Amino acid sequence: MIPSVLPTYNRAPLAFVKGEGSWLETAEGRRYLDMGAGIAVNALGHAAPELVEALTEQAGKLWHVSNLYQIPQQQALADALVEKTFADTVFFTNSGTEAAELAIKMARKYWSSKGEDRIEIITFDGAFHGRSTGAISAVPHSEKMVKGFGPLLPGFTQLPWADHEALRAAVTDKTAAILIEPVQGEGGIRPVPDQCLKGLRDLCDETGALLIFDEVQCGVGRTGRLFAHEWAGVTPDIMMVAKGIGGGFPLGAVLATEAAASGMTAGTHGSTYGGNPLGCAVGAKVMEIVSDPAFLDQVNARAGFMRQKLEALVAAHPDIFESVRGSGLMLGLKCKCAPAELVAAAYDQNLLTVPAADNVLRLLPPLNISEADLAEAVSRLDAAATQLEKSA
Repeated sequence: MIPSVLPTYNRAPLAFVKGEGSWLETAEGRRYLDMGAGIAVNALGHAAPELVEALTEQAGKLWHVSNLYQIPQQQALADALVEKTFADTVFFTNSGTEAAELAIKMARKYWSSKGEDRIEIITFDGAFHGRSTGAISAVPHSEKMVKGFGPLLPGFTQLPWADHEALRAAVTDKTAAILIEPVQGEGGIRPVPDQCLKGLRDLCDETGALLIFDEVQCGVGRTGRLFAHEWAGVTPDIMMVAKGIGGGFPLGAVLATEAAASGMTAGTHGSTYGGNPLGCAVGAKVMEIVSDPAFLDQVNARAGFMRQKLEALVAAHPDIFESVRGSGLMLGLKCKCAPAELVAAAYDQNLLTVPAADNVLRLLPPLNISEADLAEAVSRLDAAATQLEKSA
């Protein structure tokens, strides 16, 4: 008999009733150190007082009016994003998947409005852009994502990771855009080298194709800059944002230059809930905190501390771990065992982690996590690795 909750997840036998900072608690009172942060969502941890206050204050005034009307909270957050980024304009969504759908539409509408038949969008192996039909069509080589859901939408070319010759050959006068994550998340915490992001920008400038960055997982301070592409000193034409921007409240956005967004006129896109007063009130507080240079300096300091600890962990368990990779507090442990085994062993140590492709264990803690909690997390990973070694 099918469960009342559609069984599309292999859920862990854990349920939490309370969270504070980097910790979660079950109804039985067991406390777990959370190094997943809801898959990079809880940027400021669980029940962050500043976000609770922002949400509660707004909830007592107004929840929803729809985008048929002006929404002051939405305007304030859009203004903050425009001020802090490359963008000239912002559309708010409820999720990263919705942001992906708009980014795809926006790129194609840009060319259509210019009277040009350029619909092809180039993506890369290992990418993850969401689970809608449009988003899975962008990664047609991923059997896990696309099997049984055909026919897929046409107009996508997925290329091998880091094959520069294939990329240059694939970009033609029919190419509408190149879509890439500056740091792949689901694909195994794979950062795109700065010189490659610069090369993509140059290639798009040369050919006219739009450059789309998917910063749903790697954005909003996760890598130690407000957005990951800033490390390379380049800017996209369109960017997808979600996860951390809401600090746990469902919120996403598409940011764009005026030129890239020029085809999106009244009636070309919409969202009933996107940019509602509740989400934008929380998002504005997240932006206020995370965009502070002092906060980002702290993220980088914590990241350096964590990286050092993880390198020592890898050296101590050569039969379990191969290497550390990632950027900022978006880190991955390349494993010699199945990541699911390490996730399960970590549960025994009351530690929460997230598996990824390419045999990688993801570590995505709250950005304001303390050094003490990071050290405790590595200690528990050490115990989990020892447990696996003894059971081998």
